Amino acid sequence: MERRVLGSNGLTVSEIGLGCMSLTGAYGNSADTAREDAVALIRHAVDQGVTFFDTAEVYGPFSNEEIVGEALEPVRDRVEIATKFGFAFAENGVEGGGVCSRPDSIRRAVDNSLRRLRTDRIDLYYQHRVDTTVPIEDVAGTVAELIEDGKVLHFGLSEAAAGTIRRAHAVQPVAAVQSEYSMWWRDRERDVIPVLAELGIGMVPYSPLGKGFLTGTIDARTTFGSTDMRARTPRFQGEALQANLALVDVLTRVSREVGATPAQLALVWLLRQQPWIVPIPGTKRIQRVDENVGAAGVRLSDAQLAEIRAAADEIEIVGARYPEENDRMTNLEAPLPRP
Repeated sequence: MERRVLGSNGLTVSEIGLGCMSLTGAYGNSADTAREDAVALIRHAVDQGVTFFDTAEVYGPFSNEEIVGEALEPVRDRVEIATKFGFAFAENGVEGGGVCSRPDSIRRAVDNSLRRLRTDRIDLYYQHRVDTTVPIEDVAGTVAELIEDGKVLHFGLSEAAAGTIRRAHAVQPVAAVQSEYSMWWRDRERDVIPVLAELGIGMVPYSPLGKGFLTGTIDARTTFGSTDMRARTPRFQGEALQANLALVDVLTRVSREVGATPAQLALVWLLRQQPWIVPIPGTKRIQRVDENVGAAGVRLSDAQLAEIRAAADEIEIVGARYPEENDRMTNLEAPLPRP
């Protein structure tokens, strides 16, 4: 698999990564994947050429980092690990619940993540969500100190607004911003992505397969369990769902033309947007890892890409009427420093 560079300080990763969140409960049910199966899946991804693995302290919480650490310890020098801080936990010295990016909490969080990940450095350390009580300059300055100490190699932000990204980058170069982005969720094209292009910051899209929708396995008859977040997601309901199905129809037809799958086309579309975009599809199934990795070898003509883009433009007209919680979180700005 080819490699891509995130940011200006040389963070180089596989062009398709692996999002590990679902290994400790996500879509479909809240049950964790058996630990040995999760470890085997991550190691299989390494064997297939994936070097970029995404986790967070809040996934589990904590157990996801432990699984990633166990799986990658034997191959640590061959991979890049991204994890996140920014939620409030007692082990980080604050009352649990909500977000917290106080500098003292970040310093405790990084040591706890290093221990769970069985490593001496974190390749990419994201602020998971903006803390509206802490100026982003304080957050970036704290991570800069961790970089100087060798505990962290690169700084990232997750679901940060454009103004916050600019301010953070002025203190400590931001290597990558993680945000939801796919051909059916393109809001960041209007605000964040232009800033990333200007500043030379990479983008790491989560949910690049539209929470499973762009795989072609969901239709108007599909129902979701009470613990499945998609049961409460507007884009999986009513008018929006019907409009989205038209995009899947186009993906299905084009995928047959090129001998690929709809999911692979969704990943190819992202890879073709910018050379500094690295999607991190998540899965609990080894065969899906193989399918996602296989997307790197799929080739589309300019005409096929244009047809897919036109279909995606159509569903944006409907989808824009259905804002989601993560979008409201993205538009939060960190407070300005006190005079």
